[in-house]
Amino acid sequence: MIELEGVPELVDPVMVAAFEGWNDAGDAASTAVAHLEQEWKGEVFAALDAEDYYDFQVNRPTVWMDGGVRKVTWPTTRLSVIRIGGEKPRDLVLVRGIEPSMRWRSFCNEILGFAHELGVEMVVVLGALLGDTPHTRPVPVSGVTSDPDLARTMNLEESRYEGPTGIVGILQEACTHAGIPAVSLWAAVPHYVSQPPNPKATLALLNRLEDVLDLRIPLGDLAEDSRAWQLGVDQLAAEDSEVAEYVQSLEEARDTAELPEASGEAIAREFERYLRRRDGGGPPGHATDGGRAAEGEGPFLREGTDRTRPPHPKRTGPLPGTAPEGPLGRETPRPAEDGPDTGARDGRADGEDDGGKEDGPRDGKGDEGPERPSDGPGPEPGSDG
Repeated sequence: MIELEGVPELVDPVMVAAFEGWNDAGDAASTAVAHLEQEWKGEVFAALDAEDYYDFQVNRPTVWMDGGVRKVTWPTTRLSVIRIGGEKPRDLVLVRGIEPSMRWRSFCNEILGFAHELGVEMVVVLGALLGDTPHTRPVPVSGVTSDPDLARTMNLEESRYEGPTGIVGILQEACTHAGIPAVSLWAAVPHYVSQPPNPKATLALLNRLEDVLDLRIPLGDLAEDSRAWQLGVDQLAAEDSEVAEYVQSLEEARDTAELPEASGEAIAREFERYLRRRDGGGPPGHATDGGRAAEGEGPFLREGTDRTRPPHPKRTGPLPGTAPEGPLGRETPRPAEDGPDTGARDGRADGEDDGGKEDGPRDGKGDEGPERPSDGPGPEPGSDG
């Protein structure tokens, strides 16, 4: 039995989770949850025992100095609560950590134990995958679920993927067996610029989360960071004619595939988001008469998250994702794994049956650039949500 002392009764709570690693290309998903934690002053109330789930030779602890005293931070998964007031109060339980190295079933059962004790009504898991998507176009975000009723009511895709998966797919399946509605949202990150951070993909995930939860999320500097990121990649791509040509081919393929969408659902969704933000009143997430506790109050142990603006991309070699021996357009993409079809290379979102898609990409991290087909299975993207 999990006992949560000091955690107040929550209002229509939804759990939002993201995990660093295979399911987090460009750090887009974990950064989205970190953004929520910072903007809404999340109060950490629990941390899973790192000894139970992590291989410290894979995810090493870090040592740091605190006023002359050496301290150790262990890799783990933490849970926090944010209380949102306003006309439609809704509390969020945030789960942010690293994909566990072992005992995935116990890991998911522990997360679901917290969800049960807190009365969580739905679980939304965020992920990011590498895909054949141009950085100059809106980031495709696909939403998938294993619940046919939820797929119909929330306009999501029903997951039919078969194949290797990551912790996102396992947690979603655990939710299904536990009777908790669960949704996975997947952002497709351009495979040729996979290094983190990717504020444009983070922003796209948060926008889609707003739609799913009917909630206004404070975005801070993300819009500005996204524009700066795209401008930096534009400049890098312009330095190589073959890369520029490859990006143009991706743009043409994307535009052709999305002509019907451009005049329908996507425009309606953007207009609804505009109206929600315009009519949202004062700064979202701030204390109201019936809302969250003021900053500095509350029974939780607060853990701040330092957010730094993504640096302007700098070129120190070939454009990320390109091989020294040839242009991007000649590279062989890594197979995608889990999700709706967005032409993704390295990640799959809990998604569809054709092509074998599912829920977790590689994380897109590393000094070498995007992974190659020989690296193993990779997720496949989702369709443009």
